[in-house]
Amino acid sequence: MATYVLVHGGSIAEDTWNRLTAGSPVHTGDGRLGGRCWDGTVAALAAAGHRAFAPTLPDEHRSTLANHIGQIVSLIREQDLRDVILVGHSYGGMVITGVAARVPDRIRRLVYIDAALPDPGQSLFDIIRAGGCDPLSFAGLEPAPPYVEKLQFDPEKISGIPKTYILCTKSGFASVTRIAREKIAADSRGWTYLELPASHVPMADMPEEVYRLLGESYTVL
Repeated sequence: MATYVLVHGGSIAEDTWNRLTAGSPVHTGDGRLGGRCWDGTVAALAAAGHRAFAPTLPDEHRSTLANHIGQIVSLIREQDLRDVILVGHSYGGMVITGVAARVPDRIRRLVYIDAALPDPGQSLFDIIRAGGCDPLSFAGLEPAPPYVEKLQFDPEKISGIPKTYILCTKSGFASVTRIAREKIAADSRGWTYLELPASHVPMADMPEEVYRLLGESYTVL
């Protein structure tokens, strides 16, 4: 049995999910999915004998990147989770990088799903700009505190943790994921690099492939 902690990116809008999903439409009380974007993943991992946690991060307008990192670190410590496969989607890549640097002894593998892959001192907006795009050109992306906060961490603390990057080739965030691909190509030690012909939200349009790849991360990747 493996333990997974799944971290979402910006809270996906209900209509965005339903436009992409290969499954049944989802309806939420507030129009946002938050951690519920992982419901199918949690169920699939549980069916395979694993356990998974998928918390909802606090609203980006009333929180910070440091708060989000602290929330996941607290979850890991309070539940005494060890050998964790820590998964981040989109902005969640910022969060899992910061978490791993805080508790590297508890992390078995980092999995980035079409996610930001930061260097020390970078914010999500910095990464988007490095890819040649204006962050505000992305619909719904605002300069909320978590997205403009720079992540300070010691890369040596996570250098020994195996990592997987899953790039989605139909993603609208290719400017961000191209930066990640180039970083991995420049130094691939400890990395497994994969691609899916999916949108930026593969849990919606290619869920079975996401379940399979995350399940394999326990024994193969």
